[in-house]
Amino acid sequence: MTAARNPVNVDPGELPAGPAPRRVRAPSWLDLRLVLGVLLVLGSVLLGARVVSAADATVPVWSAASDLAAGTELTGEDLVVVDVRLDEAASLYLSGNTRPEGSVLSRGVRAGELLPFAALEEPADLVQVALPVQAGYLPPGVQRGRLIDVYAVADPAAGATGPAVGSVTLVVGGVPVQAVSGSSEGVLSTPTTTVQVVVSVPADDAADVLAAIAGRPLVVVAHESVVDPADRPVTVGSAARPTAPASSAPAAPSTPPAPDVPPAPAPAPDAPPPAAEAPAPAPAGPAG
Repeated sequence: MTAARNPVNVDPGELPAGPAPRRVRAPSWLDLRLVLGVLLVLGSVLLGARVVSAADATVPVWSAASDLAAGTELTGEDLVVVDVRLDEAASLYLSGNTRPEGSVLSRGVRAGELLPFAALEEPADLVQVALPVQAGYLPPGVQRGRLIDVYAVADPAAGATGPAVGSVTLVVGGVPVQAVSGSSEGVLSTPTTTVQVVVSVPADDAADVLAAIAGRPLVVVAHESVVDPADRPVTVGSAARPTAPASSAPAAPSTPPAPDVPPAPAPAPDAPPPAAEAPAPAPAGPAG
């Protein structure tokens, strides 16, 4: 049998005292850890925004839409606005907020090149001359801003009254194309289709240009680059004739020089004069 347990009576006063309960307080906004966390987040956001804004600190400037030679008078179609980061060099280039129309390029610029202030100059006393060129004498791809030379060639139909056949005259050289009116390409274009090529020349040279043409056909020679390495000035009305090709015939052999012959020695002062040679005897006649 299991013995029954008797309950033990314990006096409540004899029990050990438990810990006193504490009151739970709401978190304070002045908690140091919370303040440090907020400051760390704000600092990271501000630093990231500054880095992004510095990387996107661009300014609008003008850029060439196509190759433009020196002397080209700028229009709105020649330039485009691009946003670039230039930092301290931004003051050297033409701002996109300005209007460069009417200015003249003092040097050639390539497509995509930023337009510096140093490449602009005030327009000089120039006049525009329209040169009639047959489509067959105009290289393909000649457009506004291209650097060209224009030659006047002899017209065989002119006869004896015209310039000599084979003569070539430089009408204008190293000038930019201001405009091309008419189409030199297409189905309806023929080699005899007349295309007007507009160039700018000094006002004082306009009469010389017209005199150099003299009603003769014109031939256009296009430069490969808008930047002329020779930086030559515009020339008007100078004669130009092709040089004759060198002959391919072998050169004639040169005559060898004569050998040096030593001079005859001078006779001694005491030497007797040389004896005269006796004349040859006359042949005997026939017997009598």
